[in-house]
Amino acid sequence: MNVVPLVMSLYYSFTKFSDIAGKAPVWVGTLNYQQILASPEFWSYYATTGKYALLSVALQTIVGFSLALLLKAKFKASGLITTLILVPMMLSPVVVGQFWKLIFNPTMGIFNQLIGYWSTNVTTSPQWLTSPTLALWAIVIVDVWMWSPFVMLLCLSGLKAIPDYLYEAAIVDRASAWRQFWRITLPQVAPLLLVAVLFRTIEAFKAFDLIQGLTSGGPGTATETIAVKLYRLAFLGTHDTGKASAMAYIVLIIIIGISNVYIRTLNRVKGDA
Repeated sequence: MNVVPLVMSLYYSFTKFSDIAGKAPVWVGTLNYQQILASPEFWSYYATTGKYALLSVALQTIVGFSLALLLKAKFKASGLITTLILVPMMLSPVVVGQFWKLIFNPTMGIFNQLIGYWSTNVTTSPQWLTSPTLALWAIVIVDVWMWSPFVMLLCLSGLKAIPDYLYEAAIVDRASAWRQFWRITLPQVAPLLLVAVLFRTIEAFKAFDLIQGLTSGGPGTATETIAVKLYRLAFLGTHDTGKASAMAYIVLIIIIGISNVYIRTLNRVKGDA
């Protein structure tokens, strides 16, 4: 189930082929790859994807780790609050995209009111999903809301696994809270934090359903990531299966390279720990 589609798509990436044309694939060698790598248009999709991945993963790491630090201490109803925080990641991304479209609506949505824009005048309220400069930020906000709990969950398990005697020894040595964080908390949680960042980076490069539900890649191509372009290329218009397969393999190579960097860093952190 894994090998056959991979081999077939690899073969198609070296051919001129459309799945609706009713014609056999025509071998063109590396032509698809050359056209993709030489096209500024395609590089813009990679740039959009990279910007989206960087912003969303960075913010998810900060928010998730901060929530884990807050929930580490036992307090009344902590279990209930933790469960409620985990609810967003249990929802379907398509459903999330649809109800956040209503939340971002400049006339009846509540998001603008929450950030201080009480006027329902469309000309003065931020247009989150139709503005080329705000649309990507809107997707990042929703992605952070949805997946920060995942980062929090991994960090929380790491925080609870830190032995208490490490902090007790630090207190005896009169180490400040800031020094305890940098010398004990962060190094102990770093392996799980890197695992969370690895998973979220991979998912960010593959993100499709949330973006499709919110903006469908618009306005224009402002939020058209690699996955959205792949969908349009493979299943809409000309159904250019060959070029879409080549584009998918370029994405695969990028993800493998990024994952390798993360894994090397993770192994080094584990060694230091």
